[in-house]
Amino acid sequence: MEPSDHDQGDGQHRPTPGRRPDKAAAAGSPRGERPAKPSAGKATRRHADASSRPARGRRGLRLPGGPPPGPARPGFWRSPLRGPWLTSVFGLILLVGLTVLFVTGLLSYAAYNPDLAPGNDRTPDKGWLGFYLFSWPTSPYWLYRLTQGIHVTLGVVLIPVLLAKLWSVIPKLFSWPPLRSPSHALERLSLLLLVGGALFEFVTGVLNIQLHYIFPGSFYTLHFYGAWVFIGAFLVHIAFRIPVMAKALRSRRMRTELRTPLSRTVREPADDTGLVTPDPAPPTMSRRGALGLVGAGSLGLLLVTAGQSIGGSLRRTALLAPRGQDPGEGPNGFQINKTAASVGISARDIGPDWRLVVRGDGRERTCTRAQLLALPQHTAALPIACVEGWSTDDQHWSGVRLADLAALVGLRHNPPGVFVESAQRAGSFRSTHLRDNQVRDPRSLLALRVNGAALSPDHGYPARIIVPANPGVHNTKWVTRLTFGSTP
Repeated sequence: MEPSDHDQGDGQHRPTPGRRPDKAAAAGSPRGERPAKPSAGKATRRHADASSRPARGRRGLRLPGGPPPGPARPGFWRSPLRGPWLTSVFGLILLVGLTVLFVTGLLSYAAYNPDLAPGNDRTPDKGWLGFYLFSWPTSPYWLYRLTQGIHVTLGVVLIPVLLAKLWSVIPKLFSWPPLRSPSHALERLSLLLLVGGALFEFVTGVLNIQLHYIFPGSFYTLHFYGAWVFIGAFLVHIAFRIPVMAKALRSRRMRTELRTPLSRTVREPADDTGLVTPDPAPPTMSRRGALGLVGAGSLGLLLVTAGQSIGGSLRRTALLAPRGQDPGEGPNGFQINKTAASVGISARDIGPDWRLVVRGDGRERTCTRAQLLALPQHTAALPIACVEGWSTDDQHWSGVRLADLAALVGLRHNPPGVFVESAQRAGSFRSTHLRDNQVRDPRSLLALRVNGAALSPDHGYPARIIVPANPGVHNTKWVTRLTFGSTP
């Protein structure tokens, strides 16, 4: 593009080479005379427009002080769809969705009973971040299945909305100058924490769903602290942007936008948000199409994810579920995360020499599996629900009540919590602590059989814990020792 008259720097008016003088202007002025000068108002506006542009040299080269070539230039991002209204629509969806994600995430953390004992929560220096913790209930028995299923499924469904929101505000990430003042620097820092925290939580969450632990350290700890960093930046962002979002949503009617075709799609009026391009390209999609595309993406992810939490015949639709869709057949044909072989359980560990040691109140009792089967047997229909979002249907477990095992060592009335240890020698969650309310629930069992058959080795043979509303990792398998009243 040729530089304008004002960019020539000599103050003389020259016609653009190769362009004929305007006929109307020539007809309205005597031959040989220059056209009349613009009015004072127009000259003032032209001068203001020129002064607002970055300074250029004789050849139009950008002088120091202006934005560098590339995404920092206002005209680089040319989509006419970007603007405060579309951004606010995505923002409103995320405002509701991320709030639900955070609340269900807190509930998932509380379900681990992390303030019960260090073994349940290895998060270092959590401090006051544990203020909301409470005794996780055992009723309704499907509580953890519900809260964690919502958490994981909603997190996956929101991925297209998050990406669309980032696309809509990407010009702001390259605003120039990068730092204009201390307050602007603080705003930029909160934006970095907001975007970085959101991407970190979503990426690590998806990797955890797929049991793909390529990140350093514990997912449990990383996701915990990442959530708090994100929510802090999220609250700051909301505090500053709620009025802007409300104003933008009122500026256009959703019904009108959904009826506007591509042929009548134009950019939003320019404002001080910096999202509206000054040089829009022809639209290739209407706002209706953009919202429909994002909605279709979310719906598609819902269809291939929700089945792993709902279970039943819908599990076959859970194409993104780890370990495939077919858990096998027979009484033990339901999902597992860790096989006996994967954690080093040998035939000797669970063979005829296996024993269960029960301790408490200064007493100790050792039982074989046959002796446990000779005790009163009880049945409970309970699911297994895991942090990755998958869950089973209700399985019919049978075995000895934990309260009855406490009675073997003299703790008949109001038995305390119990420390559960497994034959698993390495890896996470090879032991756990259960609260007294969990021990006292009549549905809490040391399960020996499931669906009328002996447990398979992968499901915890010879014995495993099953407790209502308990996270799957705390339903310990291959149990070797129960210590009632122990809080190391």
